[in-house]
Amino acid sequence: MNTANKLTLTRVFLIPLFLVVLYLDFPYNQLIALAIFVLASVTDFIDGYIARHYDQVTDFGKFMDPLADKLLVMAALIWFVSAGRFPAWAMLVVVAREFAVTALRLIAVEGGRVIAAAWSGKIKTASTMVGICVMFLFPNGVADVVVMAVIVLTTLYSGVEYFVKNKDVINWKDI
Repeated sequence: MNTANKLTLTRVFLIPLFLVVLYLDFPYNQLIALAIFVLASVTDFIDGYIARHYDQVTDFGKFMDPLADKLLVMAALIWFVSAGRFPAWAMLVVVAREFAVTALRLIAVEGGRVIAAAWSGKIKTASTMVGICVMFLFPNGVADVVVMAVIVLTTLYSGVEYFVKNKDVINWKDI
């Protein structure tokens, strides 16, 4: 197993630790959870850099890296929903986009085409991770609303962009 994949797996193993710390009630648990979230988020950027620059791109990494990102972000957002700080409808937008883009990619693969990650998707992921950090650092209604708006807008934009740029993947006559 190469270094990039080890970092991806580290991110996966940090997710349950992040959630346990969040749900346990002890002093500074949210700050400790934030530190774990930041560490996990940083591994996302480091493993991608290492994979590309040191020729460590693998099929396992192509599969597990985006899955780890989604699990980390979803874990944090679900906690914010349960805490009443992120609306469930906004969470549904995030989840629906992930399912839709994944479905589009699966259809493309069947046709022998790979849909690479778009910059808007990378911006969505980065802004969501930063937004989650902001919500931990500034637990108030204004920060929550601003972050929610940024997450929903970048999620919708990137989702629409994937479908517009790859509209030829779907046979609309079958619908």
